Amino acid sequence: MAELHIHLEGTLEPELIMSLAQKNGISLPYTDLADLRSRYEFTDLQSFLDLFYANMIVLRTSQDFHDITMAYLARAHDSGVRHVELFFDPQAHVERGIGLTEVISGIREALREGEERWGISHKLIACFWRHAPALEALDLLKILVEQKHDIDGIGLDSSELGFPPELFQEVFEYAREHGLHVVAHAGEEGPAEYIWQALDLLKVQRVDHGIRCLDDEQLVQRLVAEQMPLTVCPLSNVRLRAVDTMAEHPLPLMLARGLNVSIHSDDPAYFGGYLDANVAALNEHFSFTTEQWAKLAANSFEAAFLDEQQRAGRLAEVASWQASQSA
Repeated sequence: MAELHIHLEGTLEPELIMSLAQKNGISLPYTDLADLRSRYEFTDLQSFLDLFYANMIVLRTSQDFHDITMAYLARAHDSGVRHVELFFDPQAHVERGIGLTEVISGIREALREGEERWGISHKLIACFWRHAPALEALDLLKILVEQKHDIDGIGLDSSELGFPPELFQEVFEYAREHGLHVVAHAGEEGPAEYIWQALDLLKVQRVDHGIRCLDDEQLVQRLVAEQMPLTVCPLSNVRLRAVDTMAEHPLPLMLARGLNVSIHSDDPAYFGGYLDANVAALNEHFSFTTEQWAKLAANSFEAAFLDEQQRAGRLAEVASWQASQSA
């Protein structure tokens, strides 16, 4: 599969947090590893974000960003990931005085190493905070573009409720004008209206999450007709109470309705597992068929920002796997 909805900072495992804190001489508000792990119970998106942002303090150097990226790629390889489009939050690091070059060079070097070692192709997407002023995002995007930092696209993440996509129209217009791919979180906690805005105002190429589309039949019909990709994150949805239980997750219905859905791990260090854990959880509750798994995998590659030759190669892998399961 391709992993298209994965936040680098959300792969920061508790053990690595403690290790980096010790290396960088950072005092954390946790007595030990067990105390840190006990904080991983969330009531909603904001309760997760509070811990998520607090833990980023341990990321200081280019080597730190390299190490966290390599740790994720090793785990992604074990999960069967063939292509990754990795999110990172530049504002979270710039506001701490970490230079963009430090952040991006460390990530990019690890992505290159990951491709050499495991054959995982990649893109890098800078996600902007929707809870921060849109002008701040625009100013930072202009720096990223003007200084020719090596990114492939932009996204929109963080607290959704109360921060509709319409606030970021100018940011996304600038990104499109400069040849960057555009995606946005919408319809996780926020209403179906936010998905409409992401489509019509931001003109996104993918919607991250999008599970609230089922609240609006007209929207469902449009998404099906356009085959707009929705990057769904089952374990994340349950851990953040966007869905009460895995057994109630709407993914099977979304798939049955013909929506272009695929599965991803979002912030796996916080939500209970990487892509393989999401697959296992879905299998436990829904027992998807080989054909359904092949469709989910194919959707992920169809939604990825691959060239046609790369896409054809990955889809051929899916077809080969499906044939092997039927033999």
